[in-house]
Amino acid sequence: MRIAIAGPTYPYKGGGAQHTTELAHRLAAAGHDVVIESWRAQYPAFLYPGQQTISSPEGDPFPHVRRVLDWRNPAGWLGCGRRLRGAGLVVLTLLSPVQVPAYLGILYGLRRAAPVVALCHNVLPHERKPYDVPLVRALLRRVDRVLAHSEEQAALARELAPAPVSVAALPPHLPSRAAGGAARGVTRRLLFFGIVRPYKGLDLLLRALARVPGVSLTVAGEFWGGLDDTRALIAELGLGDRVELRPGYVPADEMPALFAGADALVMPYRSATASQNVWLAHEHGLPAIVTDVGPLAAHVTDGVDGLVAAPGSVDALAEAVTRFYAPGEPERLRANVKAVDPAPYWATYVRTLLAPGS
Repeated sequence: MRIAIAGPTYPYKGGGAQHTTELAHRLAAAGHDVVIESWRAQYPAFLYPGQQTISSPEGDPFPHVRRVLDWRNPAGWLGCGRRLRGAGLVVLTLLSPVQVPAYLGILYGLRRAAPVVALCHNVLPHERKPYDVPLVRALLRRVDRVLAHSEEQAALARELAPAPVSVAALPPHLPSRAAGGAARGVTRRLLFFGIVRPYKGLDLLLRALARVPGVSLTVAGEFWGGLDDTRALIAELGLGDRVELRPGYVPADEMPALFAGADALVMPYRSATASQNVWLAHEHGLPAIVTDVGPLAAHVTDGVDGLVAAPGSVDALAEAVTRFYAPGEPERLRANVKAVDPAPYWATYVRTLLAPGS
C-alpha cells in the first residue's frame, strides 16, 4: 500500500532521523510504496539547542523524500495533508510536542481521508513544559492509532486520549559502522555518550567516579545546557585530570575510535523510555553499565555482557564501577558481548505498525 511517514531523515541527524530512515527502508523492502514527508525546517533554534543537521549521511539515505515541511509555514502543513489523501497509511513520527502544530495542520488537510498512526518515540518529554500535555493530547485525540515503545509509554498515551494504543519495542537503527573496534587492553576509562540532559544522570556518575580511584571518564555528546555546571562539579570533585569533556555531536565515522578508547559505556539514567546506546556499545564490542530504568536493563544481562545498577544512586553506581574493575572482569564481560541482530526486532515492529485496529 501507499505509506507516508512524516518525520526527520537525512540531513537531520540522530536517532529519530535514523529510525525514520530505517523504517522507510524496511517498509519498502516489504513491498510498500513509501515516501518520507520530511522537514526543511523542523524546530526553531531556541527550542533545539543542539546541532540539527549533518553534511554526510550516517547510513543509506532513503530515495523517496519530500523536504517541504517547515515549522513556520502552516500552508505547507495543509498542503501535505491534502497530498496524502487516499494513502493506505500515514505515520506521524512524534519526537517533540513542538512538532504537534504541524501535524495538526497535516491532519486538517487530510480530512480523515487516510488512516493515521502517531508513532511516539516519547509520548511526553522527560523535562516537560506547560504546553506539552495539551499539545500531545490534541494530537492523540485526532489519530486512529498510537504506537508506543514501552508499556509505560502506552499507559501514558492512554491517559491522554482514547485512540487504540499498541506497543512494539524500539528496534535497532544503528549508524553505519566505520572500520575499527573496541580496544583489546583495559584502559581504565569509561564512556558517557550522547546528548547530555539532566535525566541522564551524568552528575551522579561524576560523584560515583570520585569514589573509585584510578578510573577515568570521557563524556562525548551535545550538552543541552549545564556545561558550565558540569565543569564546576568536575572541579569541585577534584576530577579535572580524570574526566575528558568532548562537547558536540559525534559523527558516525568518529565513533569507532571513541568506543575503542573505553572499557565500557555507562548509562546512569534517572529515567528512560527507549535508547539505542546499549546496542551501539555492543556493536563496538563494549559491555555496558546501566541503571534499571525503562528498557535499558532489558538490553543487558547483568554479570554477563554488562552490569545493572539501581537508579538515582551514587552508591550503586560507585559499586557497579568497582565491580566492573575487579580483576579479569572487563575482559570477561567484553568476551560475552554480541552485536544485536536487528531483523527480528524490525519484523515485529513493522507487523505491529501495520496491524489494523491494533
